[in-house]
Amino acid sequence: MSRPLHRGVPAIRVTSSSNDLLDSQVKEQTEKEELDRNQSSHRFPFWSLFPDNSPLTKYDATDNGFASDPFTVGTPRSRHRLTMLLLKSSLVVIVILALTGSFWWTLSISTSSRGHIFHSSRRLQEQLVSDFWDIGELSFGTSRMKEIEFCPGELENYIPCFNVSENLDSSFSDGNEYDRVCRQGSRQNCLVLPPMNYKIPLRWPTGRDIIWVANVKITGQEVFTSGSLTKRMMMLEEEQISFRSASLMFDGVEDYSHQIAEMIGLRNESNFIQAGIRTILDIGCGYGSFGAHLFSEQILTICIANYESSGSQVQLTLERGLPAMIGSFSSKQLPYPYLSFDLLHCARCGIDWDKKDGTFLIEVDRVLRPGGYFVWTSPLINVQSSLRNKEKQKRWNFVRDFAENLCWELMSQQDETVVWKKTSKKTCYNSRKSGSGPSICSKVQDVEFPYYRPLQNCIGGMHSRRWVPIEERATWPSRSNLNRSELALYGLHLDELNEDTANYRIIVRNYWSLLSPLIFSDHPKRPGDEDPSPPYNMLRNVLDMNARYGGLNAALLEARKSVWVMNVVPTTGPKYLPLILDRGYFGVLHDWCEAFPTYPRTYGMVHAEGLLSLESSQHWRCTMLDIFTEIDRMLRPEGWIIIRDTALLIDSARVLTRRLKWEARVIEIEIRVAVFCACLSNLHKSSTMNGGYYIFRMEMRKQKDKRRKKENESQRNQQPDSYGSVRHT
Repeated sequence: MSRPLHRGVPAIRVTSSSNDLLDSQVKEQTEKEELDRNQSSHRFPFWSLFPDNSPLTKYDATDNGFASDPFTVGTPRSRHRLTMLLLKSSLVVIVILALTGSFWWTLSISTSSRGHIFHSSRRLQEQLVSDFWDIGELSFGTSRMKEIEFCPGELENYIPCFNVSENLDSSFSDGNEYDRVCRQGSRQNCLVLPPMNYKIPLRWPTGRDIIWVANVKITGQEVFTSGSLTKRMMMLEEEQISFRSASLMFDGVEDYSHQIAEMIGLRNESNFIQAGIRTILDIGCGYGSFGAHLFSEQILTICIANYESSGSQVQLTLERGLPAMIGSFSSKQLPYPYLSFDLLHCARCGIDWDKKDGTFLIEVDRVLRPGGYFVWTSPLINVQSSLRNKEKQKRWNFVRDFAENLCWELMSQQDETVVWKKTSKKTCYNSRKSGSGPSICSKVQDVEFPYYRPLQNCIGGMHSRRWVPIEERATWPSRSNLNRSELALYGLHLDELNEDTANYRIIVRNYWSLLSPLIFSDHPKRPGDEDPSPPYNMLRNVLDMNARYGGLNAALLEARKSVWVMNVVPTTGPKYLPLILDRGYFGVLHDWCEAFPTYPRTYGMVHAEGLLSLESSQHWRCTMLDIFTEIDRMLRPEGWIIIRDTALLIDSARVLTRRLKWEARVIEIEIRVAVFCACLSNLHKSSTMNGGYYIFRMEMRKQKDKRRKKENESQRNQQPDSYGSVRHT
């Protein structure tokens, strides 16, 4: 019997047997469609957010067999589907809006506020790069990570190549025991510690007049019994040594400088520049008061004196922020080329100029420029005392006659001071009487770049094309910019010097900006504030280990930084030291496989551009560790080391920081520059790397080892305190 049908639908008769078959077919087709839909939804997940046109299943039909409208809200199931659809659609819209807003926000920030993002993310970058480097360090193994030990406490003023006791054992005498002798194995690869009570020197110009007693090795007796005029110009005030410009003793050096100017024929010392005087070599300088006074007149005075284990003139002068180095006239030539200085000064310097047949005076003549001056102050010159003492009169007559045979003109003689002027004319030497005075050096003997050669007994510099009287040279500061004809003497073109100068202007500006966040990183500041620029007097004593043309020196002075630079020309590199000296700067020749002639803790910044490449081209006559330990010895606590070289050598240098007890961390990253700070509880140093930059910062080593501290205290209790009398005063 047939089932009744709805109106308007044609009648279909379905038998019972065919009904079962139809149900089974519908069921199979429904399951297959459901399976296809599930697979499609997994392959394209966003399809589930939209209604599809797939065939109906048995769950989509009403009881009467007709398909229901999916948008009909008549049943609970259809309302649920509509709600889910709306929620999914809203989610898609929210995601699209969020992505669009994020894109525009990132774009606007990157174009207008990139600098703020850079500074705010700097700390994260520091940690990221530091972690990568720590991983790299571990790959070198424990053998490469062995730290260098500290030197014993008694070596706090240790200077390799200067060992008086060994020289005496080797039968050195007559002043030669103070000579520089670099014996094989004389260098000790250990880190020199500062004194127990060391304090950071005061900034220039305050540090010129006041230094800390604990930073130098000197006793009260050495201060009060020193006989030099410039040595006496100091006072002890509790923990400080004061060189007060307002003191009566300072008036003495001012009057003394004024007297020298008048004897030369000038109105006062402010006219030295106009007379062609820019660089002065002060022999046995006392504690640098003569040079300190002339510095305000733009006169560069370098002090040289013998090595002294205590009460060192060189150490105190450098501590004041004044140029100085260890040098001796006893048996070897100074490491300067001939014709280097405008004036040589000796005020009771302790040198007997009449000894060794006048060889010391010949060395003075060698480094003195034509038309330059030699100023000598000594009781030997006093006419009245010489008349009463025949021996003094004999010695004075020898020096006076020998100076005349050197073609020096006696300008003036007053009290205990005499001034000579070196001749500007080569013809003077040929007009001398036969056999009178030393002979002219041959070309073989006349070496322009002597490096601690034995003293010569002949007059040097006569074959040089640099024989130019000081009055014919451009005055300072025009002297620093040599013209084409002057540069031709050194085989240089004007474009080369100009390019070097322009490059160093940028380099100095970059260095100053790189040091800024390192210096002020530990100082609190408000969020969002930029790091302040370092002050002009942040540095004072600067050592350039590979100075080339003196470009760093020129750029620092042009930027009005209150520095002086020790320009070092390596013995293995191009010999541009005469160029540096003729520009009105100071420089010296040196072999960096040997110790530099200075005391520990004497430079605030050490700069080395291309030095490692230069030494590697010489097949490493000494190790990089030897050079680094010497840098560590010379650098002041809280000083800076800037190395500019190839990336491979920079990375090798970075590895050594671990052995030197430096701990690196990134400070700032720019497009080409990464700055690292090496910090340790007992030694802080900062570093900067630019594919070729590396800056280290050395901070004060604090002796935290209790056992070492107890040993030092016990030693101090057993031995007399060399500072005791000074502290008591």
